[in-house]
Amino acid sequence: MRFPRPRSLNGLILVGFGLVALPLLVAVIWALINLDRVAEQSEQLVTTGVEAAENNRRINEQLSSLERVARQYQILKNPDSLQLLTQVLQTFEAGLDEMSPLVVEVNVTDLAASLRLEARAIVAKLSDTAANDAALVAAIDRFAPLRQRVARLTNVLTAHVDTKLSDLQATARNAQRATAWQVAALVPGTLILILIFTLLVARPIRQIDHAIGQLGESGFSKPIEIKGPTDLQRLGRQLEWLRLRLLELAQEKNKFLRHMSHELKTPLANIREGTELLLDGSVGDLDKPQREVTDILRMNGLKLQQLIENLLSFSAWQTKSEVLTLSDFELRKQVISVAKAQRLAVKAANIQLKLEADDIIVNADQDKIRTVLDNLLSNAVKFTPRGGLITIRATRLAKSFVLEFGDTGPGIPDEEIPRIFEAFFQGRREQGGQVGGTGIGLSVVLECIQAHDGSVELVDSDEFSGAHFRIHIPQTRDAGQQKLAANG
Repeated sequence: MRFPRPRSLNGLILVGFGLVALPLLVAVIWALINLDRVAEQSEQLVTTGVEAAENNRRINEQLSSLERVARQYQILKNPDSLQLLTQVLQTFEAGLDEMSPLVVEVNVTDLAASLRLEARAIVAKLSDTAANDAALVAAIDRFAPLRQRVARLTNVLTAHVDTKLSDLQATARNAQRATAWQVAALVPGTLILILIFTLLVARPIRQIDHAIGQLGESGFSKPIEIKGPTDLQRLGRQLEWLRLRLLELAQEKNKFLRHMSHELKTPLANIREGTELLLDGSVGDLDKPQREVTDILRMNGLKLQQLIENLLSFSAWQTKSEVLTLSDFELRKQVISVAKAQRLAVKAANIQLKLEADDIIVNADQDKIRTVLDNLLSNAVKFTPRGGLITIRATRLAKSFVLEFGDTGPGIPDEEIPRIFEAFFQGRREQGGQVGGTGIGLSVVLECIQAHDGSVELVDSDEFSGAHFRIHIPQTRDAGQQKLAANG
């Protein structure tokens, strides 16, 4: 089951902020409600406490006034004292009436009613004209139990106020504790929500970043598909359109390179064939100056052929149409063959060629390895000054074989090193030879080596003053097994 979610990035962000803020908002509202309830209870408790204290004070004062007037009447027996006694009794009863809401709340109405009845009985006994002194004394003595009842009533009311205060304190502590637990629960929940929505937003952005990186590296073969909000999906569709357009342009470029290369190969083959006929003496013997000119034509014809082969190889690798044809062969013989093919260029530049190739058997695509050797040697010849030295090494390791090319040329500037394997990149330093390069020789070398899952690097060493290339190509069999397989 898929949960519905916003289609746009803005909607997703708004929903994310809403879901993150909603628990916090609920917690704040709940805390405000609790705080308001505690404040209201506090206000009511303060009012109740003040009223209870004031009523207790008044009821005790009124009881004292009633007893004082009663004693005056016992002594004086005048009508004014009797009338005052009646007024004080009314005030005492009025005080009990004011206490009635709290009395009802505490459920001590019987005690309050007994106070009222007892006070009336005492006043009625004192107001009896037929009562003798002994009866008056007995009536006055009844004030002591009455004071005890009033004290009990005030104690009950005070205890009730204290209980409500304790309940209020407990409510405040519970609210504080609940708020603390809410905050403790909201923090990880909020972090989880933030993480979820960050992933929802970051995932399509990472896909877009990966797609742009893929386009930047000329990786046009893999379709671009962005999943996420609609606006990011729309951006993904635009990137897919751009990929298809770039792929179409790359295919047109490769098609042009293939056609031009094939068109050039036909007249070049005729030129080379004619040059060979001249050198073989098929059309007559050549004198020394003529032979030197013919050698120059033959050497430059070979260079042009190498350039055309590079163009074809580059085009084939760009379209990924070539596959490796692996076989076992002697690497030393291949190195010597390449050196012989370029002996005229090496001799013309008066360059010394040093071969340090071990007699080893390797498993690789022989044509691709020859292309690598041709390009690296041709590149070294171009940049090595007259009278310089080029060293070629071939060694076998346990699980790979290594090729090294070193020269005594000017080397490669530091700022150009990151781009030397880019197609059609040519450095600023002047090249030797009569035929300039296309800038794809090292690019073809890199693609041939990567096709073998190998690596090529420019080594920074003191052994050679110029460029020093080192190639590692892995072997599935170790050296001993390779020799046995070759002998078998």
